This record gives sequence, C-alpha cells and structure tokens, in this order.
Amino acid sequence: MNDDALLRTSRLLLVTTLLVASLTSCSSGAPESTPSTSGAPTATEKPKGCDDGNAGLTLPAGFCASVFADNLGRARHLVAASSGTVYVNTWSNMYTQMKNAPGGYVVALRDLDGDGHAEMVQRFGSVHEDGKAGGGTGIALQGDALYVEDNGKIVRYALMAGSAVPTGQPETIVSALPAEGDHPMHPFAVAPDGSLFVNSGSATNSCQQKNRTLQSPGQKPCRELATHAGIWRYDGNKTGQTFSPRERYATGLRNTVALAVQPRDGALYVAVHGRDQLTDNWPKLYTEAQQTELPAELFARVGEGADFGWTYCYFDAMQGKQVLAPEYGGDGGKSEGDCVKTNRPDVAFPAHWAPDALTFYTGTTFPAKYHGGAFIAFHGSWNRKPRQAGYLVAFVPFTDGKPGTTYEEFATGFAGAELPAEPPAAAHRPTGLALGPDGALYVSDDAKGRVWRISYVGDR
Repeated sequence: MNDDALLRTSRLLLVTTLLVASLTSCSSGAPESTPSTSGAPTATEKPKGCDDGNAGLTLPAGFCASVFADNLGRARHLVAASSGTVYVNTWSNMYTQMKNAPGGYVVALRDLDGDGHAEMVQRFGSVHEDGKAGGGTGIALQGDALYVEDNGKIVRYALMAGSAVPTGQPETIVSALPAEGDHPMHPFAVAPDGSLFVNSGSATNSCQQKNRTLQSPGQKPCRELATHAGIWRYDGNKTGQTFSPRERYATGLRNTVALAVQPRDGALYVAVHGRDQLTDNWPKLYTEAQQTELPAELFARVGEGADFGWTYCYFDAMQGKQVLAPEYGGDGGKSEGDCVKTNRPDVAFPAHWAPDALTFYTGTTFPAKYHGGAFIAFHGSWNRKPRQAGYLVAFVPFTDGKPGTTYEEFATGFAGAELPAEPPAAAHRPTGLALGPDGALYVSDDAKGRVWRISYVGDR
C-alpha cells in the first residue's frame, strides 16, 4: 500500500471511530420515554391498528377497534381473503343512492400499511343502467373464486393471483331466486365440498291470508313454504342452475340471513329472524310486554330435512318450547299441537334482535375461549317497544365442536350512546362478519356503510 492510500485509510478509520462514539454517547444519555425501535408500542403509545375510543365500540378488555373503511353504501355481508383483501357486497334499491360510488356494488378493501385502515378501495360488479338494484347480501370465497349475490342470482368471479379485483365477467351459478315479498335477500354459505346453501326468506310475516293484518287467519297449508322460508342446496361448482322447490334442504326457517358452515365438521349453522306482530295482530292473546319478548331468535345446527316450524309454530324461550302460532289456532302460547315434532334451537336469543351474520372463529390471536366459537351480528329490528334492542355482536362458545346454551355480548355501541326508539335513528347497524387471515374480526354496517376491524392487543 502506498503512502497516499495508507493516509486515506487512517483518516477513514478515525472518522468511523468518532461517529460510533458519538452515537453511543447519544444513546446512553437518551431519556426513558424515547420510542422503542423494536416495533412494540410503549406504555404511552396507542397500539397500531387501534382508533381512539375503539371507534365508538365497547369491547372486552384487551381488544381494540379501528374504522377500516367508511361510506361504502349499504354494506351487507363481507369476506376476507388470505391475501388480506376484504370483499364487501353492498345493496341499494336505486342507483341514485350510490351516485357518489360508481363502479359496481362489490367493494375490495386492503390495508396497505398495517395501520388498521383500508387505503385501497376498488369497486366492481354490476351497475344497472335502468337504475335498479345491483348487489345484495351474500358473499363468500371458495378456493380462487368469489361468490356474490347479485340482484336475484348468485354469480362467481375468478380471482387471479396478484390482483384484488377480478378482470373477467362473472359466471351465473344459480338464477331466478325468489324476490317477491317481505324478505328478498339471499344470503348463502359455501361448504368445503362445494355445497352452496342459500336462504329463501319468507314472503310474509306469518303466512296470513292478508299479510300483517289484524286477526287474519293463516293459510292452511302455507303455500309459500314450497319456495320460501327455508334453505336450498346447490352445487357451487356448477353453472347455469335455476331455483326450484326440488332443491330445498330444510324448511320452517322464516328468514335466515346469518348462516355459516362450521370448519370443524362441515355442519351448517344458522341464526334466524323470528316472526313479528303477535300483539299487533292478536291483541286479545298477547300483551305489549309479550310482543317485546316473543318469539326467540334461533341459533341452530341444520341438517337435511329439518323443520323448525314456521309458520305454524314459534319458539317461546321463556317456556323453552315450540308453541302453536295464533294464526293456526294457538291460544297465546299454551298449546303446542304438532309443534312438538319440529326441531329446537341450540341457543335462543331475545326477540327482534335480527341476526344478520354468523362466522366461526378459526384464528389464533384472540384468547383461547373464543377459539372454535361463533360470532353473530345483530342488526336490530323494529317490533320492540318502547326501545329497540340488538345492534351488537354476540359470541356463542363451542366445546368439542358443540355449542353451549348461553351467549355473551362481545361488541356493543354500534347504535350510539343509547338504543334508538326506531331503527332509522341508529348510528350504525351490524350486518356482516368476516375473519381476517391475521385473526382480526371485521364487522360491516348497512346504515352508513362502515366496516370495523376488531383485533386483540392484550393487557396494557
């Protein structure tokens, strides 16, 4: 090495030594409140992905929430892919209600920086030129396919690796789904074997000769049971199927908006809207207080051929039994008649909570008590007085793959500081549930189009 090179090397070593000494000195004299460089939050830091005040929600200790997305339109069901993309099905009666969100009724959301908020918001799916509805409630993932309810049919989009939004046109799996009457939506669940379980809600409240009318008797037999108030099963791998009475899987389920397949054994579970207006239509048989508490909303495992009694029966949780409906000779809940032959629920929830979504917790980041259990979102109904109820997410624990008989309120506060006197006054209404690949729980709202992300951060 020549003298010039030796001199340059010596100077470089000197500068490096001084720089290291300076950094070491600064580090040793730093105050204890200096933010950690390990990525873990300090005692004064808010955990990443958590909004102030848990975005308005009340949650168990150790949990936090963020507003993942907002103002999406009427956000119904949602599902999360292994990539982290969350897909939301939205629904509207008129396109004018969605004029600020053109591009389709399905929304793809992704958090690009891990802060609990979706920076990517992309739309796709139908936009009807006549201004009528597109989208709907149901949405599910199976393999590399996204299934979506769209205006009276269920379609399937192929998802390509590396792209959150499908580029091709959807294939129609089932068409001509019944859309008349009180409950036109068709939520569904897809089983691992490809079975597609589809809800066809009742067209009426209780199959009266004149729907929702004072003391109108029930139709006997109830003709709409051939195509409504049950679960239908189709082949999710087959295109071009058409709805018909032949594919009915189970009956007597007035309106099953919440349904999911249990991952452990492939069994179908549902949470069902009970009937309305016992006192309104039969004031001589039921008091106002009874209408508030009757009938129960049902949570149950559903096997092929099951019959849960609608419209001839309803479940009285206070008596713990199915009883005869007043439209069919019931006497205010005393008589059971043939209702003793119908299926019973596993769990009975309070009346008029309106269960709208169901998902099983298969993640690992929540505490062990939640593993394998079921979360249910309650939308809130209208047939309780003087104030409404629901507007929450509940949890049903499972042991060895079987549900218990109790539940707990997991997330509340969606409706606002107080429960509303009428549903339109609610700030938000829980409608959909989805489990993210990181174990977080997503909740949608169809009042303001919000999506929350609920995560567990532990004791702090």
